[in-house]
Amino acid sequence: MDRVTRLAAQRAVVIFSMSSCCMCHTVTRLFCELGVNPTVVELDEDPRGKEMEKALGRLLGRSPAVPAVFIGGRLVGSTDKVMSLHLSGNLVPMLRNAGALWV
Repeated sequence: MDRVTRLAAQRAVVIFSMSSCCMCHTVTRLFCELGVNPTVVELDEDPRGKEMEKALGRLLGRSPAVPAVFIGGRLVGSTDKVMSLHLSGNLVPMLRNAGALWV
């Protein structure tokens, strides 16, 4: 859990992902198209990925635990929560407040 929270706090937007997950790719692409340069932690490519995946599962209360999106060091959630924020117009202001967007 410490590793997850430490990584999540290092950058404005951190996405915990699996390289083969289409929803992870979709969420990452959304942030890139908005002009955000997220840090993407590919759990299947990290030696401690399984440990982090379990910790994320406990935080989210579900499995699979990816994508798990953190903005400003806080857990936002998965694809459904990110898309809901985007469609309601609340994602961009949240990204600005976290310092991920300047415009």
